[in-house]
Order: sequence, then C-alpha cells, then structure tokens
Amino acid sequence: MSDTGRGPRNPQEQETEGRPAVDLKMDVPHSARVYDYLIGGKTNFEADRVAAHASVRAWPALPISMRTTRTFMQRVVRHLAEEHGVRQFLDIGTGLPTSPNVHEIAQAIAPQARVAYVDNDPIVLTHARALMSSTPQGRTCYVDADLRDVDSIIKAPQLREVLDLSQPVALSLIAIVHFVLDGDDPQGIVRRFMDELAPGSFLALTVFTGDSDPVGVGGVGREYNARGIPLQIRDKAQALAFFDGYELLDPGVTLVHQWRPDPDADPVRDQDIAMYGGVAVKR
Repeated sequence: MSDTGRGPRNPQEQETEGRPAVDLKMDVPHSARVYDYLIGGKTNFEADRVAAHASVRAWPALPISMRTTRTFMQRVVRHLAEEHGVRQFLDIGTGLPTSPNVHEIAQAIAPQARVAYVDNDPIVLTHARALMSSTPQGRTCYVDADLRDVDSIIKAPQLREVLDLSQPVALSLIAIVHFVLDGDDPQGIVRRFMDELAPGSFLALTVFTGDSDPVGVGGVGREYNARGIPLQIRDKAQALAFFDGYELLDPGVTLVHQWRPDPDADPVRDQDIAMYGGVAVKR
C-alpha cells in the first residue's frame, strides 16, 4: 500500500505498533544507548559512542562497572525467584532489551512468573516487543512512563492486568536512581512505590557511587552532565537511605560484585566498581 499524502519520514523516527513515530534524536547522546554501547550492545549511534568514549577516558573502569551491575541484576532475580519464591517483578528503568532480561531469568525458574517493565526512553519503547516474549504460563507487559510518576505506573491498566499488587512483588531499580536528582526526592519516590506493594515484597536497587574512585567517577559525572544527561553520584550513607524501613538481606548494601557473587566468576577489583547494590524485604 502506498503512503500517499505524507512526506518522507525522518530517518531518526521509528514507529511502534499503535503509536506515532518516535524521534530517537540520534545526534544527541542518550543514557540507554550509552549504556548499551558500554556493555557491548549494537543499539547506539555516533553521539552515544562519543559520550561513552569521553566517559571511559575519564574513568577506564566504567565498562567493567556497567557489566558487573548487569550481572548483579541477574543474580538478584535468580536469588529472589529460587530462594524466596518471588513470582512477580516490577522492573523500572528497564533499559534496552539485553538478554537475559528479567522475565527470561525468572521464567526459566518459574514459567508462571510475571514481569512488568517500565521505561520512558524512546529508544527502549521501539524495542519493547523483545520484552514481551513471555512463556505461555507467565505474562509480561511494558509501561511507557517516568519513574517519578508513581501513580501513572501503579495505575497503568496493562500493569494491573499482569501484576496482582495484593501479593508480593519484587521492585527492581537497577542503574536508574542516579538519573533522579536529590531535588526530586528519589528516596521518597521509592517509598511511595513500596507503600503500594504488599508485605513480603522486595526492593532491589543500585546507587552510582564515587566511593571506590572519587576522581575517576567524578569525571564520568561531569561528562554525562556536560552532554545533557543529569547524573548524581552518591555515597554509601545515601545508598543505605533508600532501604530505610525495610529489612536488608545478607550481605546488606555492598559494591555490586560483592553481593552473593557467583563462585566461578572472574575476580573484580573494588576500585573498578562504581555501584552499590542491595536487596531488602518489606515486612
């Protein structure tokens, strides 16, 4: 069928099913695409690669820290599904689909597991279909919303169709809260989400930190902010504040490579990690 009556589509725009074209702004670096490039992905553009290289020049360990944070997420999901029987996950700040995703890990353990993904990045929206490949026994959905808009996420019809909030849910906030500045009260946002979840729910969260290498990580922060990607670096006390009122699982809040590491994993130096991580339960 011809596309009469329309001018040529901007090559920076992609259509998603049932939605208008999304402007990917390929000439502007985007946090999801920079992250994708740093962990070896292919969904990125020249502006993202330039930003990534500048950040790596500031702190050469950045790709190690990024990849280690990704494997932290995988261990957390596996632990919660295997050891705590979690069958519902709310993953906010999903990022680009990079296998294995949360539903792939959880459903490999429990095919009936259900996962709601949330992100507001246009590049993630264009790839959301990859997040919908659930097992027949389970369910997944994608919600296009901002972490700061708690009500729009919790009340989203597609989320309510997939998750039963009267039962425990694991809230996953991996590599996202450093993009929420203190003026937006990130700890308060997390509390509002947890208040909506049933007792027995879990909070899994990471915090970008300069404690291991203040100079190098500070350089990363400057590069991101200079390119229009607001990013906040926090210390361990600020990381612990996200878990106030909840019961931390062992080993508490640690650098992500120290949280229940796989025994056969390659060793990682503390000074190469810029992310604290922890998991807590709501009683």
